[in-house]
Amino acid sequence: MDEERLVSLRDLEERLDYRFKDIGWLDKALTHKSFVHQSNTVQNPALDKAANEVLEFLGDAVLNLAVSHLLFQQFPEAHDGTLSQKRSHLVKQASLSSLSRKLQLEPFLLLGKSELLDGGRKKSSILANTYEAVLGAVYMDAGFDPALEMVQRHLETYFPSGTTSLHSDDYKSLLQELTQRTLGISPDYHVLEEFGPDHDKRFQVSLTVSEKVKVVGWGKSKKKAEQEAAKKALEEISTKIQAPNVNGQTPNEL
Repeated sequence: MDEERLVSLRDLEERLDYRFKDIGWLDKALTHKSFVHQSNTVQNPALDKAANEVLEFLGDAVLNLAVSHLLFQQFPEAHDGTLSQKRSHLVKQASLSSLSRKLQLEPFLLLGKSELLDGGRKKSSILANTYEAVLGAVYMDAGFDPALEMVQRHLETYFPSGTTSLHSDDYKSLLQELTQRTLGISPDYHVLEEFGPDHDKRFQVSLTVSEKVKVVGWGKSKKKAEQEAAKKALEEISTKIQAPNVNGQTPNEL
């Protein structure tokens, strides 16, 4: 590694808030396979590097474990399905690529000329994979605890507040995230009935999702009725996803 590259990576360490024992791990995490392929093609020993694919694979596992740990730590009573949905939202490509941009990882990426010309520094897939590779590099450099601390620092603003209950108050948001991710649509809520005196009203709300899920919720307010309907919808969707089809396979969408 030349001195200029070393100096730039030391600057990146400040942004990551982590000091590597072996900064070679960080250099490897930022080396895309297109750069390695180009180096091998021109057979230039000075460009002899290893790609970040294995670190990306490792970082993906570390990230999922770290986020699972943090969610369980914050919401020990939450249902496993609820935690899985929240984890999926936090580790999805859009979230990780956004985080890479926030950390300004793009300038440090080593890409082949063809990938550079194709706008590789702006590709969400490459940026998301790079963050995972950096996390894998931290794990290889110092183990799980420092990697966990990094994930906590980087994602803390995305976690719900400590007083929010994922399993009792957030069904509507969870359903919205799920339907947007799987179908690209939002649930449709309608008030069917409202009755009772002002001091003790009751609401009946219908909820439909693309004609595939239809449920009704009751509550002492419109909001509570919608939350009950969203909870029922999540339970119905969970059953549909887990139930095998006629070929004995599990469907992966609604």
